[in-house]
Amino acid sequence: MKSNRPVNLSLATVLAVNLKSPVAISSILHRISGVLVFLLIPVLLYVLQQSLDSREAFDILKQDFLGTFLGGGLLFIAFAGLVFHFIIGTKHLVQDFGIGESLNGGRLFATVALALAAVAILCAFVWVVM
Repeated sequence: MKSNRPVNLSLATVLAVNLKSPVAISSILHRISGVLVFLLIPVLLYVLQQSLDSREAFDILKQDFLGTFLGGGLLFIAFAGLVFHFIIGTKHLVQDFGIGESLNGGRLFATVALALAAVAILCAFVWVVM
């Protein structure tokens, strides 16, 4: 007799199965990037407010916040998260129109989107940090 009851898998088993598929990787990272961007919204709003307040406030922001490792790192993480979320979200939108929905097409589309996101994040790193 076959049991249709759900089985609780360990986290190691779930990761071992999901890290083999570029579709699963892109989906998991898309969710993580969305949470990171959401959590960094207050930091981004603070940076925007200070940059628009006055010339002196902008100079202080550049020197005291963006000039530090923590400030530059937070800005890079937010920007990289936005870039990744945008690229993978665009992939999901295109797939909603029926393009790349087959198994092989989805894998290829996810691999291309991940590679494109990696290149864009590398460009963002060079632009923000360097």
